[in-house]
Amino acid sequence: MEQLTDNQVSGFINNGFVQLTNAFSPAIAAECRAILWKVSGCDPNNPGSWTQPVIRIGELNDEPFKRAVNTPLLLNAFDQLVGKGNWIPRTSMGSFPLRFPCKTKANDTGWHVDASFAGADIGNYMEWRINIFSKGRGLLMLFLFSDVTEQDAPTRIRIGSHLDVARLLSPAGEKGLSFLELAQLLDTTKHRKETVATGKAGTVYLCHPFLVHAAQDHYGTTPKFMSQPPLVTARDFNLHDTGNAHSPVEQAIMRSLE
Repeated sequence: MEQLTDNQVSGFINNGFVQLTNAFSPAIAAECRAILWKVSGCDPNNPGSWTQPVIRIGELNDEPFKRAVNTPLLLNAFDQLVGKGNWIPRTSMGSFPLRFPCKTKANDTGWHVDASFAGADIGNYMEWRINIFSKGRGLLMLFLFSDVTEQDAPTRIRIGSHLDVARLLSPAGEKGLSFLELAQLLDTTKHRKETVATGKAGTVYLCHPFLVHAAQDHYGTTPKFMSQPPLVTARDFNLHDTGNAHSPVEQAIMRSLE
């Protein structure tokens, strides 16, 4: 059975992510790209139609996306990282930030942690929240549907920053912090070494939900097609139960609080 190695799991705990090449096939990636080009309204053969630095597309449940997120390697990895059965199978995928070479700068390139549950105003993402138990989210996932080099706006990642974020969230308890409140504290992660999420189409990065990351502008020639769906948990993580084995997501949080 395809599954993560012990080194990959320990790397996830320590670094906050694991890169899986060939997590789904290039053929599936090509099918997904064709759908995304159509939905975007842009012409792959006419760069003059690429007038925006980023186009955001919501949930899509076309069959190629279902196949991409449900390969044996990924399903086993979900069990290994989040806990067997502690995640809700995905039947769709989104959101999709499609990034294009463009003279206009993108306005969404700040360092952040993705929020996981609604605040007072469900329609205002800035008020969505994150807590120490990662309520509602088991993983942040980055699916590459196109080849992504360092010039193609790869997602920036602060290695090990999930450990710092756990310490920031701990005093806030169950209530947690809003997306904006936490973002304003992330200068404390500036000391972390940075890497970028590059790879061939079919690559997936499985990231700890507290990992600090950022978008960037596109300086290449080939549009970057990716999605960043959450893996939603079936139940909240339990950091206080000493009777059960803890998942790697939980282990990372607990280690940071020692």
